[in-house]
Amino acid sequence: MVRCRMSNEQGITYLFLMFAIVLIGITTTAAAKQWKAMVQRELEADLLMKGIEIQNALALYSAAKKAGRVMPGEVYPQSLVELTRLPKPFLRKAYLDPITHGEWEYLRAPNGGIMGVRSKSRAVPFRQHDFPLVVRHFDGKNQYYDWVFQFPNSSMAGMMPAPNAPNQPGAGLNQPGTTQAGVQPSPVGSEAQGALATVPK
Repeated sequence: MVRCRMSNEQGITYLFLMFAIVLIGITTTAAAKQWKAMVQRELEADLLMKGIEIQNALALYSAAKKAGRVMPGEVYPQSLVELTRLPKPFLRKAYLDPITHGEWEYLRAPNGGIMGVRSKSRAVPFRQHDFPLVVRHFDGKNQYYDWVFQFPNSSMAGMMPAPNAPNQPGAGLNQPGTTQAGVQPSPVGSEAQGALATVPK
């Protein structure tokens, strides 16, 4: 009788022990998934912040190089390091891809230079909507690889200054802010103003 009771108690203890082990395993797995998701969200926010900063730097670089010159298209640096050089740096540092912690994949312009960057990661981003205006074309993209930070891009189309209409005879003469030829001067770096956005925090 005593042996039977002890055997039953041991069996119940064993079941409780197994239940506790399973419960701990489930809790640990859930916590690990939650931690992984939190880390990915932080890296994703860092990718968006640094990508937009690089995109803005490319816009400012092109505007500075074209200032006072008649040049078709944009002018791009040969490397991100070039954007950090004194005396007028356009980028604080040559960042790495925050998701992979390695080099970016560079988009090369037809006439040479880097016109944009993208992560090499094929992971699915948490953020799918409500992007900053200068990268609102990221809406609905299914991979970080599809987040292309470049200047110019489709999101900047409405922000870029419209080309001046052809001058009519006598148009602009003796108008404030125009030269005798009727051409309105443009401020240095005006092409980049539309490219600048508040970096998300």
